[in-house]
This record gives sequence, C-alpha cells and structure tokens, in this order.
Amino acid sequence: MLRNIPFTIVPLIVYNLVGIGLVGDHRNGAIWNEDILTISMVSGAPFTLELGYLMVLAGLIFMFIEIVKATHTSSPTIVDHAMSMVIFIIYLIEFIAVGYCATSVFFILMMIALLDVVGGFTITIRGSRRDFAYERAE
Repeated sequence: MLRNIPFTIVPLIVYNLVGIGLVGDHRNGAIWNEDILTISMVSGAPFTLELGYLMVLAGLIFMFIEIVKATHTSSPTIVDHAMSMVIFIIYLIEFIAVGYCATSVFFILMMIALLDVVGGFTITIRGSRRDFAYERAE
C-alpha cells in the first residue's frame, strides 16, 4: 500500500512544514528566496542556487519517479493514479485558500503534480492499449 503513495506528496509536506513554522521561518515565502549555494563560474559570474529552486528540482525528481512508476500496468497503478489526483487537488485547494502557498514555488510544484496526473494516466492508457493490441494479435 505504501508503494501507491505518490512521491509528489514529499514537496507538499515539506512546503507545509515550512509554511506552518515547524521548519524554518516562512515570513510570507521569503525563505524560498534564501541562497543555499553560490559558486563562482569560470566566466567569473556567480551561480546562486536558492532554496525555492532546489524545492522545484526535488519536485521534478519526484515527478520523474512517478512517471517511471506509471509505466507498470497493473491493478495498483489505478490506485496510484487516484492518489496522484488527490495530491493535485490538495495542492490546488492550498494554492487558492492558504496564504503561505501563494508563491511561485508552490505554483510550480502544483503544476508538477498536475503533470504527474496527466502523464501517469496518459502513459498507462497508451501502455494498456499497446498490451491489449499484442494480446489480440496472438
């Protein structure tokens, strides 16, 4: 059952922990603009990675894992897609109703969750159609 929990819930949980003040100080989303890494490039220009961009990167990595999970066509996959839809709905409700979620970082995480839902369903349908076509041909 734990396999069916979408990994896109991890950024949602972390974001909410920061938002309610359990981890860090959110101060209207200012924590997401904090620099966590600065590297001087060969060109002399500094490369700065902010916490918000790291959070988006984590969301993309979790979405990739979810897309790979969607390539498996089995009964638990349907539960996984339903859970992904629930996670997206939670993102959407929080984006609209919760003050500390009205940031561009949260919006991008919400779009990642939406792409997880759409991509998961699309990959599963295409894969099932292909499996069905092979079974009929034999």
